[in-house]
Amino acid sequence: MSHGKMLPIACLLALTLGTSLSVHASENSFTKAYSDYQAAVEKGDAANIEASAKAAYQLGEAQYTKDSVDLANLAMNWASAIEKQVAPYPFTENNLPKTAKANELYQLALANYKVHYGKEALELIDPLLGAAQTAVEAKDAKNDLLTAIAIAEKSDKKKLLADVKMAAFNRLSNTELYTKSVRRYAFDAYDIYKEILPENAIDRVKATYVVGAVEYAEKHDDKAMPLLLEVVKQFEALNFSHPYALSAHAYLVELYERQGKRDESTAHCIAIGKMRPWADAQEQQPIFRIVPDYPMSYAKQRKSGWVQLKFTVDEHGFVKNPEILASKGGALFEKESIETLNKWRYAPKFENGIAVEAQTSVQMDYTIN
Repeated sequence: MSHGKMLPIACLLALTLGTSLSVHASENSFTKAYSDYQAAVEKGDAANIEASAKAAYQLGEAQYTKDSVDLANLAMNWASAIEKQVAPYPFTENNLPKTAKANELYQLALANYKVHYGKEALELIDPLLGAAQTAVEAKDAKNDLLTAIAIAEKSDKKKLLADVKMAAFNRLSNTELYTKSVRRYAFDAYDIYKEILPENAIDRVKATYVVGAVEYAEKHDDKAMPLLLEVVKQFEALNFSHPYALSAHAYLVELYERQGKRDESTAHCIAIGKMRPWADAQEQQPIFRIVPDYPMSYAKQRKSGWVQLKFTVDEHGFVKNPEILASKGGALFEKESIETLNKWRYAPKFENGIAVEAQTSVQMDYTIN
């Protein structure tokens, strides 16, 4: 959620926070606090946005009636600033007080907007989405989101509907309320973005990634691959790194490795290596790995053990020259570990923009539960 506006979709509603309020306060303290907020937003000064928004709201309580739109706008400013600071759901215990305050402010704004604009007005969508994002209970978030979707569906604003449905998917997909209907929100949004946005529009690219990630998680490899390849293509054209691009490359490595297409996965291993800010002492992380088989004879004996190995990751992300450093449990653990390790893929290390070989190590544990 951006500061200075209720939500990115607010541009569709012609609602802009941080603009002049309809009643100009005469008291210097309020005027200064509100000016400080506007200046912080203009500068992108995250450290002062929340403090100035809070001060403007608290001073505004003496200037405007509790049910006024102006106070609602000030509440939206402060709630948005708080939400920017707290981690997304699930919230940590340390964030709960701030999250609760943001939700309280969104609820106040929502109540005032209902009185001023009506119970089915598009203006309600911003506080509804804000309330959903800061609701501690998923069921409360769902209720707000369903209301927002119902309002958006009655409008002729396709982009708005897509934005709301994608917000609903993002909020509910990692909760116990994830269902086929929630899954459908992402696909509906993607279909709308495809219809109304160019292929390089960032909202469309992000939606392409989300749908591709869902297909990947559901093992629909033939559907996931073209979507993820499209994400990679567009972010390369946009010429900037994004977490979705990194994840798309990682998913594609796994998809190609599942199919035994090791050469095809190499390009994505290298792309990941280029995107990571390598440090000399940084441990490398595998981007594709399989679990070793438990030797059957050892399993029957309920034998446990472990194997420590060192190896080289070459400039293409392949494992080379694995060596046993130490082990416990028997030679079959060592044999299985080496065979498995040779199938792993890594992002190669980059030095001065060039992929280079680098050594690393790993321990494989074998435990009978």
